[in-house]
Amino acid sequence: MDDWLSYKSFVYIIGFLAQILFSARLLSQWFKSEKAKQVLTPEVFWKLSLVASFLLFVYGWLRDDFAIMLGQTLTYFIYIRNMQLQGSWKKLPLILRLFLYVFPLLIITYSFNNNMYDIDRLFRNKNISTGLVIWGSTAQIIFALRFIYQWLYSEKNKESTLPAGFWMLSLIGSLMILSYAIMRKDPVLFIGQLFGFIIYSRNIILGYNSKKGA
Repeated sequence: MDDWLSYKSFVYIIGFLAQILFSARLLSQWFKSEKAKQVLTPEVFWKLSLVASFLLFVYGWLRDDFAIMLGQTLTYFIYIRNMQLQGSWKKLPLILRLFLYVFPLLIITYSFNNNMYDIDRLFRNKNISTGLVIWGSTAQIIFALRFIYQWLYSEKNKESTLPAGFWMLSLIGSLMILSYAIMRKDPVLFIGQLFGFIIYSRNIILGYNSKKGA
């Protein structure tokens, strides 16, 4: 029993650390944007995003939560691409860049070639109904679409920016993930999304006000 509690605490520590880093990126972006009275995208936003995504992917794997793993897989490499656009990716040591590139692929390959054990954990888990897996996965896909939209927008403009559509998709996806967190009884997701919801709303207001004043 004590061993199980220790393991559970370890898993939650990883999850909360990921959410702290996600919150730190939003606070950094928010403070800089408030100071400039317009939505900005600092380099540290993408650096913290990548580290947090790495940790939350591990958390999802340890929690047997396919929806979390899916969401982080969809956005992980977009974080890397934004770091490349800003020029901060090449500043990392080569060995670290290679590790960050292959780690999610190694986990996914292992999970789906492990005598069906991990597939059973992810898709036939008695603690997560099929309907809940579908709802959570849909929420994560919509939440991830914000970064796909942001990525395409940034590629078109040849610079890393966070357009208004990014914050709208963030708000919608966040509400869906909040409901998933409540049904899943996951404090890590709940606290992280509750904090994010406030920042997303504020960035929408900032973007609207900056356009109105332009």
